[in-house]
Amino acid sequence: MFLHLGADMVVPLRDVISITDLKSAQSGINSEFLKKMRDEKRIFDISENDPKSFVITTNKVYLSAISSLTLKKRAGHFQIYENI
Repeated sequence: MFLHLGADMVVPLRDVISITDLKSAQSGINSEFLKKMRDEKRIFDISENDPKSFVITTNKVYLSAISSLTLKKRAGHFQIYENI
């Protein structure tokens, strides 16, 4: 399954680690994390300069114009089954 992040960008749902509201990036740990990812050139802004959320995947961080709530709802429509 895939998660549509906006701007014709989709990522495999299994690679998504976190979907977070960008307002929370003002907190210390999130701010430090995003700065480090920018320094490492691992942030991809697909928001057309209007980011509302950021999505952390196994390899990259995406800034999305779609709200974190909407993205979480989209992701929640899929159930992930693991073989135990």
